[in-house]
Amino acid sequence: MELYFLLELAMLGAVESSSYSNWFRQPERAQGSYPVDVLHDDLEGQQEAALALAYYASLGDRTGPSADTFCLPTGEQVKLETSSVCFCTVHRDEPQHKILVLVNPRDTKTVVAVYLKESWWSTEDVLRTADPTREGLMKVQSFGEKIVLFILNVIIFGRLERKLDDDDMFFLPHSVKEQAKILWKNGTAVGFYTTKLKGSLCGSGTSACYLLPVFDTVFVRRTHRRQGLGTAMLRDFCETFQEEEALGVSHPISPAMFQVCRQFLLACPEQRGRLWEVEPPGAWDQRINIWLQVQLQQAGLPDGRNIAAGGCGERSCGHQGIRTGEPCQ
Repeated sequence: MELYFLLELAMLGAVESSSYSNWFRQPERAQGSYPVDVLHDDLEGQQEAALALAYYASLGDRTGPSADTFCLPTGEQVKLETSSVCFCTVHRDEPQHKILVLVNPRDTKTVVAVYLKESWWSTEDVLRTADPTREGLMKVQSFGEKIVLFILNVIIFGRLERKLDDDDMFFLPHSVKEQAKILWKNGTAVGFYTTKLKGSLCGSGTSACYLLPVFDTVFVRRTHRRQGLGTAMLRDFCETFQEEEALGVSHPISPAMFQVCRQFLLACPEQRGRLWEVEPPGAWDQRINIWLQVQLQQAGLPDGRNIAAGGCGERSCGHQGIRTGEPCQ
């Protein structure tokens, strides 16, 4: 299956506003808090979108020398004007959900800051939390957590932490109903994984539904790889669905993810009969046992990983397969 990364940078038209001065005043942030700590429900997401649109409209009056600036971690000053900001679609299936982002003037596909709570936040700050209870794997529920998932998926992985000339697959922006968990470590989001639930639709263009839970996408930041985090997320997935007889991992599995599966199954032999590489919807003729593949590979034999395409058809469904640009163990 060949996947394509989708990052929409669609400029929206300015709207009329009677007073622009308030939009340039950077409000004082609540001490010790970050966006994920204060953005709770989707209603706040709608309010954020309205504030961002009004702010964008106000930028038309501040250009050239009079434009405000945002300081990058490198010390470089980026002017806050319409040519340096744009809207990104957060969910691939709901294009009206957008956030305003600031792009690097020398690379307009690289996002450096996000406009939230009437203030600009660097992408690294958006990934931080001041809540000490936000630690380990936590389910994505709030609007703030959905933004963190988007930043990790589309901005950090999509642009900053992968080799753009690699043959690796891209992740699409996640669906608004995506089942996901973010991995928090020492106050920072360092990874995530998503699942396709048993009974959920394979895609918008089909009526076929998944026949088993599927471990779909996984990502760990470069600075936290080779620490067992990828294996920990796979273990969490298996424990979450411990009553299911069979569990899937989306085809195709990257070489790095295959090593994660291998290490996990070596450590957890009771899982060897449960874990399958699958094409949706996951019928028996669309499954290959992963432990069998490990044994065949060790024996130097063909591992049979070319599963025949079937079900709803991967390319048309926009399915998101497992990949990791670098080892995620």
